[in-house]
Amino acid sequence: MLIETQRLIIREYRADDLESVHRYASNPEVTTHTLWGPNTLEETQAHIDAMLEMQQQEPRTGYEFAATLKESGEMIGGVGIHKNGYNGEVGYCFHPDYWGKGYASESAAAMLELGFRQLGLHRIYATCRPGNKGSERVMQKLGMQKEGHLREHLLSNKGGFVDSYLYSILIGDYQ
Repeated sequence: MLIETQRLIIREYRADDLESVHRYASNPEVTTHTLWGPNTLEETQAHIDAMLEMQQQEPRTGYEFAATLKESGEMIGGVGIHKNGYNGEVGYCFHPDYWGKGYASESAAAMLELGFRQLGLHRIYATCRPGNKGSERVMQKLGMQKEGHLREHLLSNKGGFVDSYLYSILIGDYQ
């Protein structure tokens, strides 16, 4: 699957993406608000392997993509959507050199399009840690509405439970 936006080519992960993914997945600044990381090279390889395996699943419910610059082909991050019945969860992660430039919003908007138009979803949601203002702005920019503050609902690989903000958009809001 290949998705083209104004500035990005959003494509399936490939085995040779290890170095590009590790550039951001090993960055402590990137993983400040994630449940994982910073990754070791082995952890990033395991992630790539899982993404390649996901591509082979039938029926497919998970879609994780490499976000690459249309002009140069450089991978700058990842974006994905996971289907669960009529709901989908969207997520994104980018190298800090590309933060604040609209790439996360552009790629996540493509995931909304995929979810509503091709996967037949009724509701798409996303979460972020309360301190992740950039991610929260992306969700707001997509037209998602804040549904709530989930208190200590996830156990982080870094130790302890974390809170999340929950945002969603319904197909009726999207149309």
